[in-house]
Amino acid sequence: VQGRMGRLQSGAARGLTSLHFLDKTTTGKEGDAWKTVEKRFNQFAVDGRLSRDKYGACIGMGDSKEFAGELFDALARRRRINVEKGITKEQLREFWEDMSNQDLDTRLQIFFDMCDKNGDGMLSEEEVMEVIVMSASANKLTNLKQHAATYAALIMEELDPDHLGYIEMWQLETLLRGMVSSEECSNLCKRTNTLAKTMIPKQYRTPVTKFLSTTSEKIQENWMRVWVLSWWLTTNLILFSWKFNQYKQKEAFQVMGYCLCFAKGSAETLKFNMALILLPVCRRTLTKLRETFLGALVPFDDNINFHKLVALAIAIGTCVHTLMHVTCDFPRIISCPNYTFMSILGPNFNYEKPNYGDLVKSIPGITGIFMIIIMAFSFTLATHSFRRNVIKLPWPFHHLAGFNAFWYAHHLLAIVYALLFIHGYFLFLTRNWYNKTTWMYLMIPVLMYASERILIGIHDHNYRVSIIKAVTYTGNVLALYITKPPGFKYKSGMYLFVKCPDLSSFEWHPFSITSAPGDDYLSVHIRTLGDWTKALKDRFAQVCEPPVSQTRMGSLVRMETIASSNFDHSLASFPRILIKGPYGAPAQNYKKYDILLLVGLGIGATPFISILKDLLNNIKPSTTNPDMEDSESFGGIKKGPDRAYFYWVTREQGSFDWFKGVMNDIAEYDHNNVIEMHNYLTSVYEEGDARSALIAMVQSLQHAKNGVDVVSESRIRTHFARPNWRKVFSHLADIHQAARIGVFYCGSPMLTKPLKSLCHEFSLNTSTRFHFHKENF
Repeated sequence: VQGRMGRLQSGAARGLTSLHFLDKTTTGKEGDAWKTVEKRFNQFAVDGRLSRDKYGACIGMGDSKEFAGELFDALARRRRINVEKGITKEQLREFWEDMSNQDLDTRLQIFFDMCDKNGDGMLSEEEVMEVIVMSASANKLTNLKQHAATYAALIMEELDPDHLGYIEMWQLETLLRGMVSSEECSNLCKRTNTLAKTMIPKQYRTPVTKFLSTTSEKIQENWMRVWVLSWWLTTNLILFSWKFNQYKQKEAFQVMGYCLCFAKGSAETLKFNMALILLPVCRRTLTKLRETFLGALVPFDDNINFHKLVALAIAIGTCVHTLMHVTCDFPRIISCPNYTFMSILGPNFNYEKPNYGDLVKSIPGITGIFMIIIMAFSFTLATHSFRRNVIKLPWPFHHLAGFNAFWYAHHLLAIVYALLFIHGYFLFLTRNWYNKTTWMYLMIPVLMYASERILIGIHDHNYRVSIIKAVTYTGNVLALYITKPPGFKYKSGMYLFVKCPDLSSFEWHPFSITSAPGDDYLSVHIRTLGDWTKALKDRFAQVCEPPVSQTRMGSLVRMETIASSNFDHSLASFPRILIKGPYGAPAQNYKKYDILLLVGLGIGATPFISILKDLLNNIKPSTTNPDMEDSESFGGIKKGPDRAYFYWVTREQGSFDWFKGVMNDIAEYDHNNVIEMHNYLTSVYEEGDARSALIAMVQSLQHAKNGVDVVSESRIRTHFARPNWRKVFSHLADIHQAARIGVFYCGSPMLTKPLKSLCHEFSLNTSTRFHFHKENF
């Protein structure tokens, strides 16, 4: 057994040598753990006694009541305590001392006692199966729970070669202790040493040199952002100053003073920014510009962030412009003496002195009011709280929150641009048409944006595609496999927009392409996150392939997804689907790096699956695909990465079904370890937790015997809990010294800052350079 276990290389197995029953995240640090448990005892105890059903909540296993109950029984048998009426605080202290005992043998004995319910010192196959079921339930592993009998038989086969019908404590201990190979220990030590090095600042570094080094590193890493923002700020400052000084020299300054200068200066920046804000959302134009020399000068990946920044500048400029007029300029005009007004401003107002109402009811006043109302409405619905439906509005206002409200409200801004042309033409103080420059700022950007939208409408038929296959998965995911339109060339990492006219004639939604450029079809994986995606999934669920049935253990299906072979897709009446694209995204730049670190959270794995499939297509022994040649030449970059590390973190076991075929193909064809996959399931407790110990043991045995992971049911082993990102970066910095590593991330914003910070830290403290990219839609 030891020889066989020595060959295993499992991250999950590593934690078994530190088997523990207490979770520090729920009980606190070791010194405070008992205080936390004692406080909970006082909260849950009745008449000074803690019942069995409250034991889990007391020790921090509130979400694993069944497991905590079995642990309670095992500790009671160990201490020979009658627990029918519960336990006292003193007895709880004894239980806690057993669970927190530093001796591994003691904790192993407790674990064995949990399995050995009848206390005869032997584990039968039925007892092993019961513990597997209990552990699977605690870790939300439904598939594993269904195969508990198979895995129990596997354990008995390994540990009971003489078919005695039971296993003993020493056999279980041998299995647990033998699961760590010497190679793993060596790698762990190496990572620890590297980690220690990166935590210690360089000896020659003083606070001054550290500041200079950090600043230099940040500028070097973000130089494109720096020069673009510098250009933008400088341009705004120049335009404001130019118009400010221009009106300072005009006669109207004698009436309205500096209020006029501020109003006109902010108006000039508004014209510039209202024109500029359209460019980051001209997606087709940006996709083409990415492939030119500008791709190395302009940070196109930040187009949405820049769009938001310009919107903020517009909001500020609008406030300044409006306040200066309504609170200062208008009152000064109406309070100005008639002689002064007629001599200075008379020609601009047809020699009729207006009152405040006349100024508000004028064409500039009316258009300005409507523009402010529409912009305020659209900008509010575009904020994170409204767009992501964080704010829960009461009926009937609930429709104002969510993506649909944001999408339609943004289209109202077309009215703002029409009003802006009018507002900029009917000016009080400017008479000559060539001095009315609003149309000069707006003409080209508006035509560019409008032409993209119009061309899509004109060539709408070119984007109609046929559904080859549709599959629904657990986790509310719909996979669509569609025909590739003629001439549809794209790079891995790009995305496209999808429209379903049966649901809405106007809504387009972006999704990453999950097929590789060399495939003869297109695929997208859509997760239900809003009204439109839910309606789309429900519509397809009525006609598409039924839920995936479990495959035989150890069997492999060489497809992108595991699907039922007896389902006739030709008979299905699928809804109509239209697409437009492809459009550029940060991940498409993956070929610029020799080493890749791809990080996907949940459905955020989609852009990287296309990259992995593209790398895999280059590995597979197959004939050359003309489409693949075209995709390689798209952008002129032919060389691929030497190594790719893919970290996929998900909380649902069923998520691994989405790309099971890809994982199996990587395991079969990638003999040179070009692609290294790390799947993490966060619903399983961390490595070393007693609740996942038996799962780790079953995982190692099953993978050693059949080459199939019990969690993902693919050939790629699954890790438990979440990755230690610092160790990941430390490991990469150690084995890829002086390399440029592209770090691509798609997922929740929560992880963006930690990953970006680690990229900067390890780039500064090691010879490896990490370049961070985040997907934005």
